[in-house]
Amino acid sequence: MIKTLFRDNGLTLVLLALFGLSVVGQAVAGLASENAELAGHGDPGLTLPAYLASGAFLSSLFENWESEFLQMWAFVMLTAYLFQRGSPESKDPDAPAPQDRDPALDARKARAPLPVRLGGMARAVYSHSLGLALFLLFVVSFVLHLINSARLAADDAQRHGEAIGGGLLAHVGGPEFWFESFQNWQSEFLSTAVLIVLAIFLRERGSPESKPVAAPHTATGTD
Repeated sequence: MIKTLFRDNGLTLVLLALFGLSVVGQAVAGLASENAELAGHGDPGLTLPAYLASGAFLSSLFENWESEFLQMWAFVMLTAYLFQRGSPESKDPDAPAPQDRDPALDARKARAPLPVRLGGMARAVYSHSLGLALFLLFVVSFVLHLINSARLAADDAQRHGEAIGGGLLAHVGGPEFWFESFQNWQSEFLSTAVLIVLAIFLRERGSPESKPVAAPHTATGTD
């Protein structure tokens, strides 16, 4: 039972485990860094629960989530309409793609997802549900990043005896918040573009993100 569960869900389970370990590492290292900075100003250090609830930790956490969800949303949406010949990450521009098939044609199939069988608005929304979900996750992470980045800026201003800014509106209109965002966004777009291009010429045997090792460079998709 457990062996079958891991075989069928191993990719998700391992990625979630790595995520958990990374968050723990971020929390431990971040707490040490924050307390070192506080000690430099003669302020008392934070406990781990206090740090986990602080703007410093939550701002950095959601800043990274925001950029990741933006990357995934952009990748899903752009690959629906744009092509890169030779990349396994792209549909073939010269052949029909199963992803473009009208789901109404499969409405009577017993194993089709319920929204496909229901039709109407349910099917229309479900046809774009992946993009909508990723965009919603990006928006939520963006807002949480903004809120906690503003908290962090206010805490820093108070620590240095400076006037606290004018809240969320002032913070979203300032350069610091956008610097935090753009420095992550650019790396996500670059890494996606690099993967798309490298996968044209390079292979990783056994990975569904790679073409078969013997496939020609011009072959597009993973078939």
